[in-house]
Amino acid sequence: MKNISIHTRLFAFPDPVNEVSARLVAAGVVVMCLAAILLDQPWMTLVIAYGFVARVLTGPTLSPLGQLVTRVVVPRLGIPPRPVPGPPKRFAQGMGAAMSVTAAVLAVGLGLTTAGDVVLGLITMAATLEAALGLCLGCTVFAGLMRVGVVPRSACERCAAFGRPQPDAG
Repeated sequence: MKNISIHTRLFAFPDPVNEVSARLVAAGVVVMCLAAILLDQPWMTLVIAYGFVARVLTGPTLSPLGQLVTRVVVPRLGIPPRPVPGPPKRFAQGMGAAMSVTAAVLAVGLGLTTAGDVVLGLITMAATLEAALGLCLGCTVFAGLMRVGVVPRSACERCAAFGRPQPDAG
Protein backbone atom coordinates (compact mmCIF):
# COMPACT_ATOMS: atom_id res chain seq x y z
CA MET A 1 0.00 0.00 0.00
CA LYS A 2 2.85 2.38 0.74
CA ASN A 3 4.28 1.97 -2.78
CA ILE A 4 0.97 3.05 -4.28
CA SER A 5 1.00 6.14 -2.09
CA ILE A 6 4.55 7.03 -3.11
CA HIS A 7 3.71 6.41 -6.78
CA THR A 8 0.57 8.53 -6.52
CA ARG A 9 2.46 11.41 -4.87
CA LEU A 10 5.38 11.20 -7.33
CA PHE A 11 3.14 11.37 -10.39
CA ALA A 12 0.80 14.01 -9.02
CA PHE A 13 0.47 17.38 -10.71
CA PRO A 14 -0.24 20.36 -8.46
CA ASP A 15 -3.73 21.79 -8.47
CA PRO A 16 -3.83 24.70 -8.13
CA VAL A 17 -0.58 25.87 -9.73
CA ASN A 18 1.18 29.05 -8.68
CA GLU A 19 1.09 31.18 -11.83
CA VAL A 20 4.18 33.06 -10.63
CA SER A 21 6.13 29.79 -10.74
CA ALA A 22 4.62 28.81 -14.09
CA ARG A 23 5.68 32.09 -15.66
CA LEU A 24 9.20 31.82 -14.27
CA VAL A 25 9.54 28.25 -15.54
CA ALA A 26 8.41 29.54 -18.94
CA ALA A 27 11.13 32.21 -18.77
CA GLY A 28 13.66 29.46 -18.09
CA VAL A 29 12.38 27.54 -21.11
CA VAL A 30 12.83 30.65 -23.26
CA VAL A 31 16.44 31.01 -22.11
CA MET A 32 17.21 27.33 -22.74
CA CYS A 33 15.58 27.29 -26.18
CA LEU A 34 17.38 30.45 -27.28
CA ALA A 35 20.69 29.07 -25.98
CA ALA A 36 20.17 25.81 -27.90
CA ILE A 37 19.37 27.69 -31.12
CA LEU A 38 21.84 30.58 -30.91
CA LEU A 39 24.76 28.52 -29.60
CA ASP A 40 23.99 25.70 -32.06
CA GLN A 41 23.79 23.08 -29.32
CA PRO A 42 21.25 20.47 -30.43
CA TRP A 43 21.98 18.28 -27.36
CA MET A 44 20.28 20.95 -25.23
CA THR A 45 17.03 19.96 -26.91
CA LEU A 46 17.24 16.70 -24.94
CA VAL A 47 17.44 18.67 -21.68
CA ILE A 48 14.46 20.81 -22.72
CA ALA A 49 12.46 17.71 -23.67
CA TYR A 50 13.32 15.99 -20.39
CA GLY A 51 12.10 19.04 -18.48
CA PHE A 52 8.74 19.11 -20.22
CA VAL A 53 8.21 15.35 -19.85
CA ALA A 54 9.16 15.54 -16.16
CA ARG A 55 6.81 18.47 -15.55
CA VAL A 56 3.85 16.89 -17.34
CA LEU A 57 4.31 13.69 -15.33
CA THR A 58 5.19 15.10 -11.90
CA GLY A 59 4.82 18.89 -11.91
CA PRO A 60 8.02 20.40 -10.55
CA THR A 61 9.03 17.25 -8.61
CA LEU A 62 11.45 15.72 -11.15
CA SER A 63 12.16 18.89 -13.13
CA PRO A 64 15.44 20.64 -12.23
CA LEU A 65 14.03 23.91 -13.60
CA GLY A 66 10.76 23.38 -11.71
CA GLN A 67 12.67 22.71 -8.49
CA LEU A 68 14.90 25.76 -8.95
CA VAL A 69 11.92 28.01 -9.53
CA THR A 70 9.61 26.65 -6.81
CA ARG A 71 12.21 26.09 -4.08
CA VAL A 72 14.74 28.87 -4.70
CA VAL A 73 13.55 31.68 -6.97
CA VAL A 74 9.89 32.19 -6.00
CA PRO A 75 10.47 32.09 -2.23
CA ARG A 76 13.15 34.78 -2.57
CA LEU A 77 10.94 37.06 -4.66
CA GLY A 78 8.33 37.51 -1.98
CA ILE A 79 5.53 37.71 -4.54
CA PRO A 80 2.25 36.32 -3.22
CA PRO A 81 1.12 33.12 -4.95
CA ARG A 82 -1.41 33.46 -7.76
CA PRO A 83 -3.26 30.13 -7.82
CA VAL A 84 -4.67 28.97 -11.14
CA PRO A 85 -6.22 25.60 -12.04
CA GLY A 86 -3.72 22.80 -12.61
CA PRO A 87 -5.34 20.77 -15.43
CA PRO A 88 -4.84 23.42 -18.16
CA LYS A 89 -1.23 23.95 -17.07
CA ARG A 90 -0.60 20.19 -17.22
CA PHE A 91 -2.13 20.12 -20.70
CA ALA A 92 0.19 22.98 -21.71
CA GLN A 93 3.19 21.06 -20.36
CA GLY A 94 2.01 18.08 -22.44
CA MET A 95 1.98 20.23 -25.57
CA GLY A 96 5.48 21.41 -24.69
CA ALA A 97 6.56 17.81 -24.16
CA ALA A 98 5.22 16.76 -27.57
CA MET A 99 6.90 19.67 -29.30
CA SER A 100 10.23 19.39 -27.47
CA VAL A 101 10.44 15.62 -28.01
CA THR A 102 9.74 16.28 -31.70
CA ALA A 103 12.54 18.88 -31.74
CA ALA A 104 14.92 16.43 -30.04
CA VAL A 105 14.12 13.63 -32.49
CA LEU A 106 14.62 15.99 -35.42
CA ALA A 107 17.82 17.65 -34.16
CA VAL A 108 19.57 14.84 -32.30
CA GLY A 109 17.99 11.68 -33.66
CA LEU A 110 17.83 12.61 -37.34
CA GLY A 111 20.46 15.35 -37.54
CA LEU A 112 17.89 17.83 -38.88
CA THR A 113 19.03 20.68 -36.67
CA THR A 114 17.30 23.42 -38.67
CA ALA A 115 13.97 21.62 -38.39
CA GLY A 116 14.59 21.09 -34.67
CA ASP A 117 15.42 24.78 -34.28
CA VAL A 118 12.14 25.73 -35.98
CA VAL A 119 10.21 23.66 -33.43
CA LEU A 120 12.29 25.17 -30.61
CA GLY A 121 11.42 28.59 -32.04
CA LEU A 122 7.72 27.78 -31.75
CA ILE A 123 8.23 26.67 -28.15
CA THR A 124 10.15 29.90 -27.52
CA MET A 125 7.26 32.00 -28.84
CA ALA A 126 4.69 30.17 -26.69
CA ALA A 127 6.89 30.29 -23.58
CA THR A 128 7.58 34.00 -24.15
CA LEU A 129 3.84 34.73 -24.23
CA GLU A 130 3.44 32.83 -20.95
CA ALA A 131 6.46 34.40 -19.24
CA ALA A 132 5.94 37.99 -20.37
CA LEU A 133 2.16 38.31 -20.64
CA GLY A 134 0.73 35.40 -18.68
CA LEU A 135 -0.89 34.12 -21.88
CA CYS A 136 -0.79 30.33 -21.79
CA LEU A 137 -1.45 28.98 -25.29
CA GLY A 138 -1.84 25.42 -24.01
CA CYS A 139 -4.43 26.65 -21.51
CA THR A 140 -6.26 28.41 -24.34
CA VAL A 141 -6.29 25.19 -26.40
CA PHE A 142 -7.48 23.28 -23.30
CA ALA A 143 -10.37 25.76 -22.89
CA GLY A 144 -11.29 25.42 -26.57
CA LEU A 145 -11.31 21.64 -26.29
CA MET A 146 -13.58 21.95 -23.27
CA ARG A 147 -15.96 24.22 -25.21
CA VAL A 148 -16.34 21.69 -28.02
CA GLY A 149 -16.65 18.74 -25.62
CA VAL A 150 -13.34 16.98 -26.35
CA VAL A 151 -12.20 17.64 -22.77
CA PRO A 152 -15.03 16.96 -20.30
CA ARG A 153 -16.14 19.74 -17.95
CA SER A 154 -15.23 17.46 -15.06
CA ALA A 155 -11.56 17.78 -16.03
CA CYS A 156 -11.61 21.31 -14.66
CA GLU A 157 -14.87 22.58 -13.19
CA ARG A 158 -13.23 25.90 -12.32
CA CYS A 159 -12.29 26.37 -15.96
CA ALA A 160 -15.70 25.43 -17.36
CA ALA A 161 -17.61 28.41 -15.98
CA PHE A 162 -16.04 30.90 -18.36
CA GLY A 163 -14.53 28.56 -20.93
CA ARG A 164 -11.01 29.34 -19.77
CA PRO A 165 -8.85 28.75 -16.71
CA GLN A 166 -9.82 30.99 -13.82
CA PRO A 167 -7.86 31.86 -10.67
CA ASP A 168 -8.62 29.59 -7.76
CA ALA A 169 -11.15 31.22 -5.45
CA GLY A 170 -9.99 29.43 -2.34
